[in-house]
Amino acid sequence: MDIPIITSTFFLTLLMMIGLFFFIRASVKDRTTQIRLIPSESEDILLKKLQSYFEARAYQLVAVDADKQKITFRGFVQPSLFLAILLSFLAGVGLSCLALVLLLLFPNPNLDNVFWLLVLLAPLAGIFYWRKAGRWEEILLQVISNQSDYPQGLHSNGCTLRDRNLIGVTAHRDELIQLQANLSVQTAE
Repeated sequence: MDIPIITSTFFLTLLMMIGLFFFIRASVKDRTTQIRLIPSESEDILLKKLQSYFEARAYQLVAVDADKQKITFRGFVQPSLFLAILLSFLAGVGLSCLALVLLLLFPNPNLDNVFWLLVLLAPLAGIFYWRKAGRWEEILLQVISNQSDYPQGLHSNGCTLRDRNLIGVTAHRDELIQLQANLSVQTAE
């Protein structure tokens, strides 16, 4: 092969490895977001539904602040074994590609085994994910006064949005997706 082809392949492989590094790092990124729920009944009924829902999902009630109208839940989120294995596999494939390109770029029989030793670093991706992804997460429920958030207008159930309080739920993005799928709650845009 020509040296320019091997060199360009090497740089493309390095770019792939940089992307893989950021993909592995992003697998443990905190994705806490907030949604606002419009209670179809009173706030108390929706809060009780949410409390029983989160307790059924192994979150424990840790704090109730009646003055600020906040409820805090805490639970341990287990890392995914499938994702740890997938990240290790992807790192193995990426490091194998890097080893092959290095073998082509530096054709030295003494270095052949050294380049293949890079593949032994692949399980570190799964270990990194496993250690960082298993963590304690908090869910915060808060009654939000809605007097000035929305303009005067009728909601689908006949009440004005301006007269209603909202329930703010701050949690991991995936937990909020599950909440919306499992409970029939209406969100405020």
